[in-house]
Amino acid sequence: MTQSLNSAPQKQKFSVAINSKMYQNLIASTLRDPARARRFTAAITSAVAVNPALQECDAGTILAGALLGESLNLSPSPQLGQYYLVPFKQKAKYDRGGNMVRPETTTATFVLGYKGYIQLAIRSGQYKDLEAMEIKQGEYLGRDPETGKAKFQFIEDDDERETLPTIGYMAYFEYNPPKGSTTGFRKTIYWSKEKMMTHADTYSKAFSRQGYEDLQAGRVPEKDMWRYSSFWYKNFDDMARKTLIRHLISHWGIMSIDMQTALEHDDAVNVADDGQIVTETVEAARASIPADAQEVPSTEPEAPAPTAEPEPEAVDISAL
Repeated sequence: MTQSLNSAPQKQKFSVAINSKMYQNLIASTLRDPARARRFTAAITSAVAVNPALQECDAGTILAGALLGESLNLSPSPQLGQYYLVPFKQKAKYDRGGNMVRPETTTATFVLGYKGYIQLAIRSGQYKDLEAMEIKQGEYLGRDPETGKAKFQFIEDDDERETLPTIGYMAYFEYNPPKGSTTGFRKTIYWSKEKMMTHADTYSKAFSRQGYEDLQAGRVPEKDMWRYSSFWYKNFDDMARKTLIRHLISHWGIMSIDMQTALEHDDAVNVADDGQIVTETVEAARASIPADAQEVPSTEPEAPAPTAEPEPEAVDISAL
């Protein structure tokens, strides 16, 4: 749904803003369950309270990302790693005449964690197994000359394995076997760390290879550390696992409505330049799709193309 935040209080503490009448009405109309609304308010207030950087963000963007996470039944707890609200600074915007259209702001961006992708896949009931992991030096044995599939020999001693450098990343899934069968379709992919680094440098606007190398070498001044809030900088391995799972499922997996919604909104600011907040519940998306089109099992190697997401419904609540 789309709801106006033009009258939203600015520069308030999030704990104050979220308990304002306008935000509480928005939460109540979105969640439609008083007990769930109270639990949601307490959970997101707690998550923001322990993150000083997030406290600097526009309250509307925090709420937008949190409502998206709630619609997917994911926890905002950073300890669980299902999704994160990551602060990003947006420079002031000017029109052609040099007049300021939007001041510099810090916005919260919804970033789905790799554990969130796994949660959504498990809930779909389609997957028997799904995982992503780092590949250590000496574990990658090249590709089978006949099938082209990657081969691995994993180091059994965990303590020894932890000391070795990471050279790449592997992700795999296996479908639940169809009726009358003992095995389901399996798919495994492998990317070298070099390929993952190139991918992040190419597709993430908040990441650069040179910046990562500078950060690792300790060449970034403290005053510039805010530029390195991307999770690619903070936890490259987790983002690499997430990237592989996302690539694996979007190309070969069965995608539930929840997963399609998460993939579409992942790493996107949820408040537009005109002050509109866009949050669409999964229930609304599911209700608009025919029952026979939802989560249809398949034993074919290529999964059906994801169904298109419906356009968010515009709702004017300026009277609130």
